[in-house]
Formats: sequence, C-alpha cells, structure tokens
Amino acid sequence: MSASRRALALVSLAAVLANSTWFSATAVIPALERDWDLGPSGAAWLVVAVQLGFIAGNVGSALLNLADRVAPRRLIAVAAIAAAAANAGLLGSSGLASALPSRFLVGVAVAGVYAPSVRLVATYFTRGRGVATGVVVGALTLGAGLPHLVRGAGDVPWQATIAATSLLALLAAVVVGSVREGPSAPAGTPPLDVRAAVRALRDRPLRLTTLGYMGHMWELYALWAWLPAFFSASRGGAGRLLTGIVAFAAIGVAGLAGSIVAGRVSDRIGRASTTVIAMLASGVCCVVSPLVFSAPTPVLAALLLVWGATVIADSAQFSAATTELAEPRYAGSALTLQLALGFALTIASIRLVPMAADAIGWRYALLALAAGPLSGTVAMLRRNVQRVPGTYREHAARP
Repeated sequence: MSASRRALALVSLAAVLANSTWFSATAVIPALERDWDLGPSGAAWLVVAVQLGFIAGNVGSALLNLADRVAPRRLIAVAAIAAAAANAGLLGSSGLASALPSRFLVGVAVAGVYAPSVRLVATYFTRGRGVATGVVVGALTLGAGLPHLVRGAGDVPWQATIAATSLLALLAAVVVGSVREGPSAPAGTPPLDVRAAVRALRDRPLRLTTLGYMGHMWELYALWAWLPAFFSASRGGAGRLLTGIVAFAAIGVAGLAGSIVAGRVSDRIGRASTTVIAMLASGVCCVVSPLVFSAPTPVLAALLLVWGATVIADSAQFSAATTELAEPRYAGSALTLQLALGFALTIASIRLVPMAADAIGWRYALLALAAGPLSGTVAMLRRNVQRVPGTYREHAARP
C-alpha cells in the first residue's frame, strides 16, 4: 500500500471512531426521555450543545491557527482523547443541566478532529483531492451514524452506548498516531496570525464557497438530528431496531457512499458543479418528504437513503475547494472558520424542526430545510472563479 493510501485509510478510520461521540446522546434520547423525563426541547438542546462546542472549538482553532501550527496527527489524537473523556461525562449526569457541559465539550474536542483530518489528507493528495476528502468526510459521516447502530443492535442500557463510543474515540487516538504529514505540506510552521482566517474571506471565490457551505449546513445537521424521529413518527412509532438500522444506513452508509462518489465526480467536472448538483438533489428530497411520509416503509427508506447520500455529498467538496483556494500556509485556519460559520447556522435549523413538528406535525417538519440547499445553490452559481496561477486554485477554478 502506498504512503498516501495508508494515510487516507488510517485518518479515515480515526475519523469514524472519534466522530462516534457526536450523536451518541442523540441515539439514546428515547431512554433519556424515560430516565430524565426529557422533553423535545431538552432533546434538541443535547444536539445544540455539541454544535455550540464545535463552533467554539473551531473559532479558537482559527484564531490560534492550530490546524496549521500543530502537527495534525497530534492535534487529532489529543482531540480524540478529549472527546472520549467528555462523552463519558454523560455517564455521571443525572439530568439535562448536568449533561449539557459534557456535550458542549464533546463539540469542542471534535473540532480538533474534523479540519485537521481534512488538512492532513490534503498534504498527500494534490491530484484526486476531491475523492480523498470525500473519503474522510464520508468516514466522519459514518462515525456520526454509528451510535444509532450501536443502540439499535440490542436491548442494552443507554450507558453502554455512551461507554462504547468513548472507547472508540480512544482507539482513534491510537490509530492516527503514526500518520505524518505528506509531501505537499507547507514547509515550516507559519507565524501566529489571528486575522488569517478572516482575511481569507475577502477573496470572492472563497467567500461565495463559504456562503454555499452555510446553505448546505442549514439542511445537513437538522436532517441528521431528526431523521430517526421523522421516520419513527411516519411509522406510528417504529421499533428501536428498525429505526436504528434505517438511521445508520441513511446517515452513515449512504452518506459515505455519497461523499466518495461526489469526490470522484468533482475531480472531473469541478467542485462548484458538483455542489450544485448535490444541493439540488437533496433539496428535491426535502420537498417530496411529506409526499412519502405515509408511503410503504421500503419507499420511505429509499428516499431517506437518497437524501442521506446527497445531503452530505457536497460537504467534502466545499472543504476541498477551501484548501485549494486559501493561502496554503493558513488553509487549515480558513477551513476551521468556514466550519464555525456553517455550524453556527445549524443551531437555528436544529431548533426549528421540533418546533415545526409541534406546530404542523412531523409530515411537514422538514420542509423548511429546503431553504438551505436553495440558497447554497445560488451562491455557487454566482461563483465566477477565473483561472489563476497556482496549483491550489486549479480545481476550484472549474465552473
């Protein structure tokens, strides 16, 4: 196995394992509702707390240029250990108030996994960066769906799901420990520049790419967070095993496949075109979701699989475009700021869905998410990037 393929495999495996902590609490919400008398609002805050932590972690990382100044394997390993510890903190919680700090810290920790993983893989792939980034983001997606499978696999206490995902995150630190930066890594350590990430947004192509990413994010995490509830409500209260399998298949398996396929496509037709196609497809799934709400289970499951594949397909390509458009020395900082802005938007959409479900029912609760891919498509269509010297812009310059 070549050095680049080995690095991609190990980083992707670490991403799967570490990111299993993200939705670990979401996967056990039915049990927490029973044990903690947790209502819909409390369940939403368990998700939002992680988003807030992730935003805070990325803002801090962007200001301190951590993704550019710290060896990625070390940053990922430390972040994975921190995520495991913070996730395990839920075991000592007795209710929502004591659980929220640990979920916030999970988000802070996972911020040290996402961008550095993409940055590390990018140092091995100048050509084929789209598919390589797609594999990493697909792995993160698979990890996000993993708790649903762990919880649905058997009648186990919710504490077992939390403990299992914490152990997986610890294993991630071991897996990534041997992966050094590739031949395309910038030489030397750049000086601390707290304005580097914000300065990058003055570049029009990068700014429009960030706006497109924000539209994508409006839809993504709200769908991931509430897909199990949407499916269960559509079946009149589906069993835990069936809901867990469908959620894992749609979020994890289909998401991984969608990310890889989109990566291959984007290396051929360009990042902007690929993101537009993906957002239009996921937007259509959003619009037709009320029509298949009461359809037979195979029909609904098929829509969710397509939705799960298309909703994440463009994510890696926004990240790849950012690493190609930004100044190489501070590409990691630009990426972390983009992530922070996108995830800030998810807080509103995650909170909106349960409110819509209470007001108009689960059949129509996901319709408002279509505004995200629509606005993201407009931003990417407006992006008129002129080809400029420098290999890091070549792919992003394609229409």
